[in-house]
Amino acid sequence: MSASERPTLWFPDEQSFRDWLTANHAAVDGIWLKFAKKGSAFVSLDYDSALRQALCFGWIDGQSRSLDDDFLVMGFTPRRPRSQWSQRNVGLAGELIAAGLMHPAGQAEIDRAKADGRWDNAVGEDLPADFLAALARHPEAAAFFETLPAQSRLAVDYHLGSAVRPEARQRRLEQVIRKLIDGKPL
Repeated sequence: MSASERPTLWFPDEQSFRDWLTANHAAVDGIWLKFAKKGSAFVSLDYDSALRQALCFGWIDGQSRSLDDDFLVMGFTPRRPRSQWSQRNVGLAGELIAAGLMHPAGQAEIDRAKADGRWDNAVGEDLPADFLAALARHPEAAAFFETLPAQSRLAVDYHLGSAVRPEARQRRLEQVIRKLIDGKPL
């Protein structure tokens, strides 16, 4: 199913989204979830609650866009096999497990991520040491990197963290540094 074919759904609260996921997480390939904008007369499930419930069932959030004056939509889909984890979501998953909320489907995604290294290589606020060392060796790359918005910085961390083999990571690191020296974002 393409993103444009996903159903657009609205839930008033966290429990109603959890109920829907309980019934549909394995049968649906993704949805657009409606969130009421600030200042809207409408009420809806909030993003943090939606993310918690999605993680419980092995789903993850994606791109968002404005729908109209009152709502925005964000894509939620089952996590893909090589999907990178963020440190934030690793932390949330731990809290959900401790609270007894993790569904077997969500636990299966965690187990896969632990088995293939994605869990331990979660992307986060802290930049990898090898990248910081490379920036220190190339001040022009560091200067350009400092001008990048947070989303572009996160893309660098994701790009490096998603390399499976050490030699692939080294190749990616060199490519990123060359791009930054040339004044180009990733």
